[in-house]
Amino acid sequence: MNTTDHASATTPPAPGRIVLLTTSHRVAPGLLSWPAWQALRTADEVLCADAGHPQLPYLREAGVAVAEASPSAEELVDACAGGRTIVVVATGEGEPALTDGLARLAGSGRAVMPELELLPASYDLPGARLLDLVQVMDRIRAECPWSSRQTHRGLAKYAIEEAYELVESIEEGEREELREELGDVLLQVVFHARIAEEDPDEPFSIDDVAGGIVAKLIHRHPHVFGEETATTPEEVKEHWLRTKAEEKRRTSVTEGVPLHQPGLALAAKLASRVRTAGLEVPFPEGEGIGYELLALAARAEAEGVDPEAALRAAARAYRDAIREAEDK
Repeated sequence: MNTTDHASATTPPAPGRIVLLTTSHRVAPGLLSWPAWQALRTADEVLCADAGHPQLPYLREAGVAVAEASPSAEELVDACAGGRTIVVVATGEGEPALTDGLARLAGSGRAVMPELELLPASYDLPGARLLDLVQVMDRIRAECPWSSRQTHRGLAKYAIEEAYELVESIEEGEREELREELGDVLLQVVFHARIAEEDPDEPFSIDDVAGGIVAKLIHRHPHVFGEETATTPEEVKEHWLRTKAEEKRRTSVTEGVPLHQPGLALAAKLASRVRTAGLEVPFPEGEGIGYELLALAARAEAEGVDPEAALRAAARAYRDAIREAEDK
């Protein structure tokens, strides 16, 4: 026996390699990372259990042969014998049965395991889960007997309720509740946008809503997206107010102030508009608590205090005092 024969007799065959290729359904099919394309093009075999997997037409168009197969862990390990590389294009569930089987086989010690690699082929960008929310809302609007009948007017009260619950979670400092309430407020936006798509005269979508606010933010932040500068919050506010005035072309500082907001907030907002505009407007003459509250709200705003938040804090303290009195 020569040395070459001796080496081939004593060297165990290469165990090969298994690559589990995962993709995000939130990224357009075919947009894969370069390492993923390299693995697909150099693999000895590419398998996928789902014949309807959205990536398959794009892989085949790129010249990658994909076989429809769902091998067991043992079959896959055997297929890697001799140093072969097998790429498994994972389905939406991530192939839990296969990965669990490979883990059990590796732990048993009964097989020489190939190299195992998890290769994400596409990644979710920040905000990608918003696409899931839009899809879920589409289905609920189409199939839910209650949701399919809702209108903007019918949902208006929920927007107010959820906004107040969000404010409460902020003031209470509960992080889990804050996350949940932010989701509830976001749902109101997506729900209203979905309803708006069905308007026969002036439809718009969630993309139109997002596009509008993106354009507004860019325009009102010339110190971020343009050539202007701002180094203090006061300068930022000046930019914001100037660009807002250019957009709205209002004839009065009171335009755009919602009159249906709570009274203290309304009074403080009007006082803020007057102060920012440099106007000298005396309070209307009158007697009663309403006029006194108006003056107090204006004073709070001038001192940088939110009168609504201040009153809620005082009311909570009063609530606690009531409970203490009840326990005695």
